[in-house]
Amino acid sequence: MTVSYPPLRLIAFLLVPLAAPVAAQEVVKVPYADLETLAPNLVSFDRLPAKPYPGYNFDHGIAFRGGLLGEAFAGQSVGSEQIDRGGPHDVLRGAPDAPLAIRPGAPGQVVSLSLHEGFGSMALYPLGKLGQPDPLARGEGAVAVLFRRDVCAVGLRVHTEYTSLNAGHRGNVTLTLYARDGTRIALRQLTLPEGITEHALFDPAARIAGMTVENRDPGGVALDDLRFGCPRLTG
Repeated sequence: MTVSYPPLRLIAFLLVPLAAPVAAQEVVKVPYADLETLAPNLVSFDRLPAKPYPGYNFDHGIAFRGGLLGEAFAGQSVGSEQIDRGGPHDVLRGAPDAPLAIRPGAPGQVVSLSLHEGFGSMALYPLGKLGQPDPLARGEGAVAVLFRRDVCAVGLRVHTEYTSLNAGHRGNVTLTLYARDGTRIALRQLTLPEGITEHALFDPAARIAGMTVENRDPGGVALDDLRFGCPRLTG
């Protein structure tokens, strides 16, 4: 039997657990393209027929093979922050309870799916406090993603400044990773240009049980192509 292994440039990451205690390991940024090997599970949000805004509303979150996503984790509260003349943005407060679980959200204020011109496909919109179908709610909310099993890597594509009202703007997006017991294991604050960007994080200790995405982008954000998982040997 012939066994093939991940690319050589990834082996250093894969060997870290053998050389260092868990407490000394850090979550690192990796190229999104590497997730094809590091995180082979893909959620594209295209299972439903393409539908323009306001699309499909999901008050109870969205289940996908390998997990569930919603607005926040149990134990967290959802506040709001007004950053401009648009809709208020969700603010997640508090630490998640253990074990990690998705909490219910208010009707019209969780997530929706609709056709996105930038991605050219269906995309996920976190909904803000104003609620669906108010256009100022689209993209202003928070998203929490729960994985059924702990994973090594996670990534997604983000579209910022959807309305193109402020060319050359810089939008703020925060990614936070959590362990199964609600412990925060990484926080990345991103300042992004207008358009689509790709982001990926790798944990050599495979502790990632969940992720939250918050934003303070003036035009709101849309998310697509969520990847998660661990490298697998093939033969």
